[in-house]
Amino acid sequence: MNAFTSDVAFTPTVKAIQSRKGSRESYARVEQRGGWRAAITPDLAAFIEAQTSVFLATANSQGQPYIQHRGGPAGFLKVLDEHTIGFADFSGNRQFITQGNLADNAQAFLFLIDYTHRQRIKIWGKARVVEDDAALTASLMPASYKARPEQAILFTVTAWDANCPQHIPQRFEAADVAAALAERDRRIASLEQEIARLRGVAATG
Repeated sequence: MNAFTSDVAFTPTVKAIQSRKGSRESYARVEQRGGWRAAITPDLAAFIEAQTSVFLATANSQGQPYIQHRGGPAGFLKVLDEHTIGFADFSGNRQFITQGNLADNAQAFLFLIDYTHRQRIKIWGKARVVEDDAALTASLMPASYKARPEQAILFTVTAWDANCPQHIPQRFEAADVAAALAERDRRIASLEQEIARLRGVAATG
């Protein structure tokens, strides 16, 4: 049992390095104030469900790590309660590395990054694959999304932390850029019509 939620990441070795490099004192103060949160807050839930992309990290029984990208429309990640995130696992290249890793080692990690707002969230926990629950998989499937769900993944949160925006490049979703450009073009057309109207008024005045 960890003394602090952050102990899921701050092992004795990590703490020793923090002490050697001068950051242990500040992190110890965070721990004494309660440390990282273990429950999903409403703000975190809103952030999670707004994402269109997530990286899921697992490790096999030998400790070899693996990271796999998961994506879908906003809302494909669903917060089921204050400790559980679920999503439909779409059919892909059928290597099943993540599923094999989770069969041997349930420890998992989610990394979410919002390039538009330059925010990132790290979530530690455990994950499991649910293969034979069609109702659960269907409930996690995004409406009208053209992908074939193969199974479901449920992620139980142990701890989470938010990173600062330093070094995150600001990027925008193509759909958001297209919408902004369409609105700009609509506004330009409206202004051009107004200019033409005013010129017509001036010419007849």
